[in-house]
Amino acid sequence: MNNAPKPLAITMGDPAGIGPEIVVASLKKQPDSAKNIVFGCPNVMKRAVEALKADMTVSILDRIDDARFEPDVIEVISTSCFTSLPPYGKVAAECGNAAYDAVVRSIRSAVDGKVSGIVTAPIHKEALSIAGIEYPGHTEILADFGGAERVAMLLGNDEIRTVLVTVHCSLSEAIKRADYDAQLSAIRLAHEGATALGFENPKVAVAGLNPHAGESGLFGREEIEIISPAIKAAQKEDIHVSGPWPGDTVFMQARKGKFDIVVAQYHDQGLIPVKYMGLENGVNITLGLPFVRTSPDHGTAFDIAGRGVADAASFETAINYAQQLVKVQMKDFA
Repeated sequence: MNNAPKPLAITMGDPAGIGPEIVVASLKKQPDSAKNIVFGCPNVMKRAVEALKADMTVSILDRIDDARFEPDVIEVISTSCFTSLPPYGKVAAECGNAAYDAVVRSIRSAVDGKVSGIVTAPIHKEALSIAGIEYPGHTEILADFGGAERVAMLLGNDEIRTVLVTVHCSLSEAIKRADYDAQLSAIRLAHEGATALGFENPKVAVAGLNPHAGESGLFGREEIEIISPAIKAAQKEDIHVSGPWPGDTVFMQARKGKFDIVVAQYHDQGLIPVKYMGLENGVNITLGLPFVRTSPDHGTAFDIAGRGVADAASFETAINYAQQLVKVQMKDFA
C-alpha cells in the first residue's frame, strides 16, 4: 500500500495581483521531494516566472496523475487560458472569473481525493463581484463546494492564533450571526485546529463581543445570554475553554502563553492583532473542511504586482502548514 501523501493543489490567485509571483517564488524554495500542482492559467504562470527571472519552466498537465514532480518544473492544471494577458494591478471581471475557476477546480479535486489539500493565493473580492460571482471570499466558496456544514477561519503565526465566529460580513450582521450555535461551533473548531497544530489539550479563550466583555451586562448581554452558555456546553465536552474575556487584552494574554488559541467574534477583532505581528509568517487555515486548506495572511497587493518584489514568506508558511496538517491527518486516519 502506498501511504505517500497526494500532491497539494496550489491556486494561482488573481492574475493581476502578486499571487502568481509568490507561487513561483515559493515553489522555487520547495524541496525536490515536494509534490505541488498549480491550478490556473499556464500563460499567467509563465509571465510570473519571467517577472522573477526564475530558472523554471511551466508544464501543462492533462491529468493530475500525469505529474512527474521534477525539480524547477511548475506543473499546471489549466483552469483558464489567457491569450492576451491582463494588466497588472487592475480589477477585472476576467481575472475574478479565472481566480474563481482555479479555486473551484481545486476544491473538486480535493473532494474527489486527487489532492491532499489546497493552498490558495490571494483573490480580489471586487473582481469576484464584478464578474457576477456572489461569494465574498475563499472561505464561503470552500464551504459551499467543499460540502462543509460550518467552517471557520484560523489565523495565526508563531505567537498567537485565532478562530473567527463570523467572517466576511458587516459588523451589524456579525452581531446577528454570532449566535449560540456559531459560538459552540467556533469553540469546537478552535480546539480541533489547535490540536492539529500540535497543542495537547489546548487552552481555548473566547473573546467577548462587547467592550470589557459586556461588564456584567452593563455594555450588552450577549456575553451572559449567548457566549457564556456556549462556553459551558463546550466545557462539558472536555474542551479546555474559558471566557468570555475582554477583547482588548485577551490576545496579549495569549501571546504571553496563557492561551493557545483565541475565539474572536468578528473579522477585525481577530485579524488586527494577528496582522499587527507581521504578515510574513501569518497563515490562514480553514477548519471544518474534509481536506486541508491554507493561505497566506495578505491580499493581492496590486500596487507591487509584476515587479518581482513581493515577499513570498507568508505563502511559503502556508505551504509548510498544509504539508504539516496533511501528515497529521494521515496519521489520524492510519
